[in-house]
Amino acid sequence: MSAPASSSSSKPFGALAEYMLPPQHIGMQTLDRSSFDREVPVLAVAVEASKVGKIRPHPALKGQILDLPRVKPIVEASNGEKGVKWIRLHATSEGQLPKETKEFVRNETSGLRKETVRLGYDNWNTSEILSAVLPTTKSDDIPSSFTSTGHIAHMNLREEWLPFRYLIGQVILDKNPGLRTVVNKLDTIHVQYRYFDMEVIAGEKDYITTLNESNCIFTFDFSLVYWNSRLHHEHERLIESFKPNSLIADVMAGVGPFAVPAAKRGGYVLGNDLNPESVKWMRENRVKNHVQNNLRIFEQDGSAFIQSAALEAWRNPFIATIPHSAIRKKQRDDRKKREAQAKLQQEENTITSAISSAVNSITDTLGFTSLKAEEDEQKTATLPGPELPEPPKIIQHFIMNLPDSALAFLHSYNGCFSPLLAEESFVKQYGDAADKLREEDMPLVHVYCFTREIEADKAQVDILKRGSDDLGYQLSPSSPGYHLHHVRSVAPNKDMYCLTFRLPKEVAFKPI
Repeated sequence: MSAPASSSSSKPFGALAEYMLPPQHIGMQTLDRSSFDREVPVLAVAVEASKVGKIRPHPALKGQILDLPRVKPIVEASNGEKGVKWIRLHATSEGQLPKETKEFVRNETSGLRKETVRLGYDNWNTSEILSAVLPTTKSDDIPSSFTSTGHIAHMNLREEWLPFRYLIGQVILDKNPGLRTVVNKLDTIHVQYRYFDMEVIAGEKDYITTLNESNCIFTFDFSLVYWNSRLHHEHERLIESFKPNSLIADVMAGVGPFAVPAAKRGGYVLGNDLNPESVKWMRENRVKNHVQNNLRIFEQDGSAFIQSAALEAWRNPFIATIPHSAIRKKQRDDRKKREAQAKLQQEENTITSAISSAVNSITDTLGFTSLKAEEDEQKTATLPGPELPEPPKIIQHFIMNLPDSALAFLHSYNGCFSPLLAEESFVKQYGDAADKLREEDMPLVHVYCFTREIEADKAQVDILKRGSDDLGYQLSPSSPGYHLHHVRSVAPNKDMYCLTFRLPKEVAFKPI
């Protein structure tokens, strides 16, 4: 999730406006929380404790009561008045109050009192603290935004903020209780495995994080794999487009943000990644989410995996498996039936057989089941259900989630189905030239990519050209299965897209 800079936490009424922001300490590099302490003189209305509930909501006090984070608007009288409470106001002198408020205070309360409210570091939000210490006057430039991945907040600080990075990290940590670690991504990126070096700027040096996404649990070492929490909705969008019982090949699967949820929803997935750390954690997440039977894991170069996946899926088909979510649902349903059965048994033991017969007659009339019928239903529930559909042996989706370079892997699809023509069982079903394999039975390829073209029409031209050039086949908006989905804006002149097209037979079965 992303955490944007928060808006001001205070309401600058009248003479209090100068107190509504923390003291300025421009240039501070080591956080000194006590330096943000300040005393604010305010007026308070003295009210008998028994009348507070009546006085506070009165229209004459609307908009006049003090409203600050971590500051109580109503307190016990600090001057020793017994049975009296003070309602604090947004004013330092009586002259700042509206006429209606002054008349109400004079006629309905015990009058005004002067008080000092003490504010400190905890009363100001992230943006307000950082604005008070960083050398800029433009609040939009304050680096208070971050993306959270489990207990880790990661930032991309500009060079000008690096001298203040430890202070910035500590403020982020203080103001977000769910965080334990704040890191700043460095410029170094490991080209082969696409993960960034990073520096801990606050908190624990603990990169092993756990989070929930797409109804799945993911654990991984954030410092050694690629993960982007901002792609959560994109993961959901694509996964939801897969029909139940689909066969999916995830070419650059990472730790499994597509592969694991797709398997958990009843798909059959071949998940591949070249990074050994990603493979390690994908295996871990496969077990955590109980999808061992639906997810097979490979550690290969993307091109090699594309070339071998079709033959792997044909020679070693998956075994039909009930999704873990369906098993859990059945277990819950069975437990509810057992509880209902026990309750019904208890009730029947407390009444005579004559009344029991009458009850059974009534429940039969109302459409409820008797104990015997419920027992029969329980037995039926534990028996094998209808035969599960056979998992497909032809891959139906290829996912390529490496936007920086995935388009450069498209040439690998040339001839990727050709090895099937040497399989007797395939030839028997589809013919020695795969003539009986329909175009609509060919897989959809979902390839993620970046473009510098911001206008949609120009982005489409750019992506299709680069994709066609590497595939060696002309792609166009009229190509079967074509769809171009804008995922997100990555930078001012950089957008991320997902290009989908159906793999042409002439490409897939091209002679090797």
